[in-house]
Amino acid sequence: MTQGWITAIGMMSGTSLDGVDAALIETDGIEVRRTGQSVFVPYAPELRERMRACFGNRSATNSEHVVADDLTQVHVDAVNILLDKAGVAVGKIGVIGFHGQTVFHEPGNGITRQIGTPHMLAEKTGIPVVADFRLADVAAGGEGAPLAPVYHAALIKSAGVDLPVAVLNIGGVSNLTYIDADDQLLAFDCGPGNARLDDWMLRHTGNPVDLNGATAASGTGDPMVEVKFLEDPYFDRIPPKSLDREDMAARIDGLVVEAKLNVPDGAATLANCTVAAIVAGVNHLPAAPQSWFVCGGGRHNDYIMETLGSRLGVPVRSVDELDWDGDAVEAECFGFLAVRHLRDLPLSFPGTTGVPEPCCGGKLYPTKKQRY
Repeated sequence: MTQGWITAIGMMSGTSLDGVDAALIETDGIEVRRTGQSVFVPYAPELRERMRACFGNRSATNSEHVVADDLTQVHVDAVNILLDKAGVAVGKIGVIGFHGQTVFHEPGNGITRQIGTPHMLAEKTGIPVVADFRLADVAAGGEGAPLAPVYHAALIKSAGVDLPVAVLNIGGVSNLTYIDADDQLLAFDCGPGNARLDDWMLRHTGNPVDLNGATAASGTGDPMVEVKFLEDPYFDRIPPKSLDREDMAARIDGLVVEAKLNVPDGAATLANCTVAAIVAGVNHLPAAPQSWFVCGGGRHNDYIMETLGSRLGVPVRSVDELDWDGDAVEAECFGFLAVRHLRDLPLSFPGTTGVPEPCCGGKLYPTKKQRY
């Protein structure tokens, strides 16, 4: 593809299973022009439960193929809604970056699985699709995650903030990107993000999230659960390192059940564990960040944000204060990565995934018209 700026759609289906984020960006794979155009399309509860049933599957099951097609159709709908909202014709879009849904991630054994049907997305939208972003990194010995750091760095360069800085994503899993004045890029998954708290709320209240952290704020965290949680050897591992949504699930859920906590106290304890995992990650950074900027659904949890700021002792702000769309950053990222794939630019680096050398990734799925 010729050099220059490409209008791309990035799409993300996170481990929180709430739905699909789609965002429109313009990029040459190095710099970014954010358009501010994004949409969110929720999954139906029935599809969400079928997707949840796929978690932990090391290999595909017969029913998984149907789930993959169904979640891809939601992505097709999201593309159409986004283009209609933005008033942009299909022919103006150069590529879609399609992450799919992670259902199993065990990079130590060379396995990472994202389900979805990229060729279906390409055919139904008429736009070429780049997918399978993590496979090459894992095959080369990397963790396969996180992949957002190169996008975070591109955005921070134009933000005019004092360095070093941490960009923290709190989704189902929390991960951070450390950026300093020497362009040192370090990233890793900190620990559970919203996943354990979301599951607790769904199980005990029927609500999929702790809205604004109100339930956690009304409870009292159990410090002994937090202490035992931090005994997990993951927190002492030297980064880069990554987690699956279900990693630590049995351990932390068991600790909360053993403590016989009521709903508010359980919510506060799980939120505190999310914060404790992030704070523990600071020990692995070359220097303490001067400020933290948070994206992902966790930034809407006032209890987590306030507790994190208190424990870190430095400003913790939403990325929205940088005029980023904190709900769309991950989706935008995959549009950026798709263009980097087209440009044959690396997506991951030794400091972000532990891959031995900068690694290009992704696979192009052209439309039928482009194939013939």
